[in-house]
Amino acid sequence: QPKGVLIDPDLLYTLPHRQVAAGLSEVVKIALTSDAELFSHFEENELTLDTVDTVLYRAVALKARIVEQDEREAGLRKILNFGHTYGHAIESYTGMSELLHGECIALGMLPMCAQPIQHRLLTVLKKLGLPTVLPTNAQEILPLAMKDKKRTGDAIDCVLVEEVGSCQIVRLKTEDFSNRILSYHNP
Repeated sequence: QPKGVLIDPDLLYTLPHRQVAAGLSEVVKIALTSDAELFSHFEENELTLDTVDTVLYRAVALKARIVEQDEREAGLRKILNFGHTYGHAIESYTGMSELLHGECIALGMLPMCAQPIQHRLLTVLKKLGLPTVLPTNAQEILPLAMKDKKRTGDAIDCVLVEEVGSCQIVRLKTEDFSNRILSYHNP
């Protein structure tokens, strides 16, 4: 494990807003899965470069605690994959030419949340300037999601958020995974 993590928030001042927002999608991810208070902070406050220090510190501390408890991704650390199964498929589809990694992860989180959480997440994503609509039809992206490394046979390990601040790691049949994605995009 590292002895420390150095973060220079002043570096954020050198980046375009889009890059900062894409990075913050990973902070939103950890908040949704592990820290309801941090997620509420996104809902209730305007996040500026002047106030981002606290948010970053909290997110890094959460991630460090998770990684320390599960170095080899045998259990708990799998929650860091929240939004990534579908997000990586979106990223593969766009070839990173249209959307940044964090933007794809933001889109990938939405179908993995319970409906009331989806509405809250949409509000936060819009507030941060992250995309909330796919660049194409979900049917075109699904075959790429089926190639995910978390797939075993006809099932995919997914992280689901039914309540802000907690999550479950669930093995979904590929059909159930597809239905979840399609029902989100075509209610």
